[in-house]
Amino acid sequence: MQDIVDIEDLDLEFEDVMLGKYLTFLVGDGGYGIEISYVVEIISVQEITLVPHTHPYVKGIINLRGTVIPVIDMAMRFGQGEVEYSDKTCIIVLSMDDMSVGILVDGVQDVTSIDDENVQDPPKITGNYMKNYFIKAVGVADGEVKQLIDVYKVFEVNNDDELILSM
Repeated sequence: MQDIVDIEDLDLEFEDVMLGKYLTFLVGDGGYGIEISYVVEIISVQEITLVPHTHPYVKGIINLRGTVIPVIDMAMRFGQGEVEYSDKTCIIVLSMDDMSVGILVDGVQDVTSIDDENVQDPPKITGNYMKNYFIKAVGVADGEVKQLIDVYKVFEVNNDDELILSM
């Protein structure tokens, strides 16, 4: 007799395995992390088609195996300006609410486990609320501080909180 496994049980097991795991990456001199559950794949930089009348940090769109994906330049989104690509520059493809999006980063580091006791709220910076706008927490792993990204805020536009993906 075959055992029947409830799909919801599998989802919970998958979530438990992913809990506390972050893909860490570099943007400029900063180390960042994003919850691994959002990550679909990491690809090399490829031809990006410009989309007119979008925000400067929207590099454009790519065709990934038949799926059109918008690409955000994280350095520009963080207000660091445009940077030159290197051989380590890559696109992290994310899945959010059944949408695929790409973030352009200077390099991927590792998948890191950060326990809850090593995660804390980001420090408050008076006078410039945008400095912490994209950071939902700060985690420490192996003695290194990683700023943990709020993926939904990266894709928000300040007016009306619309996702830029509704271009």
